[in-house]
Amino acid sequence: MMKPDGLTVITPDRVRDILEKIPVGDLCGVGKKLQKQLALYFNIHTCGKLGRADEERLAKKFGIIGRQLKMMGQGIDNSPVVPMEEEEQVKSIGHSMTLPRDIDDRDQILKRLLQLSEMVGRRARKYRLAGKTISVYVRLGDFYSNFQKQTTLTTAINLSDDIYQTTVKVFDTMGIDQPIRLLGISLSNLREGEDSQPSLFEDNRKKEQLTKAMDAVNNKLGDFKVTFGSLLDAEEKGNHVISPAWRPEGVRNVGVE
Repeated sequence: MMKPDGLTVITPDRVRDILEKIPVGDLCGVGKKLQKQLALYFNIHTCGKLGRADEERLAKKFGIIGRQLKMMGQGIDNSPVVPMEEEEQVKSIGHSMTLPRDIDDRDQILKRLLQLSEMVGRRARKYRLAGKTISVYVRLGDFYSNFQKQTTLTTAINLSDDIYQTTVKVFDTMGIDQPIRLLGISLSNLREGEDSQPSLFEDNRKKEQLTKAMDAVNNKLGDFKVTFGSLLDAEEKGNHVISPAWRPEGVRNVGVE
């Protein structure tokens, strides 16, 4: 709105009129598939009509997101506005990946989990954070079936391989036997100012040294300039990654819905 500077002031009395003709696809979180579903089942194409839709029908079709959609169509968001200087301490580091197509091949799934583990691990190491809790998020090909599971370790980790090995164990307990469209990983229960402690075991020391070398190259030249060999043939690597919201003083939690 109001190009070229993109600054628009919307007072409460103007919300309904402004939203009336705005396409639902302009709402954050309403992708092409959801947009098609709204049009097909409810003949909804604009925010105004979405805001007037029957809440129970939306909830029956889309679950909890149905109620949220109606509020979005009305321009309502009850979450508090918090000044940056009052924001809570970093709680988690997460990344999710929407896949270009549904996948059910285990090798392909593991490649994506490894890629996400490297992204989460490198962010954690960059800010000298380590975490004890690994959460895994899965969305199936229907875009509405979501699963989440987590585990908490006895020690905090931030090496990509450690995150990956834990992630695979969690994923294997989820019993997913249908095609997957989205994968996500988050590291929480964080400890500030922590790097992985030097290991007493030679194999672990080599892994730590290799990780530092990879980080040094990738921090200088860009993501995945140096990466794990098993990722080299991953299709469209990095093109479908949803990056977390960042601010200068650190990392912010990323929710996967």
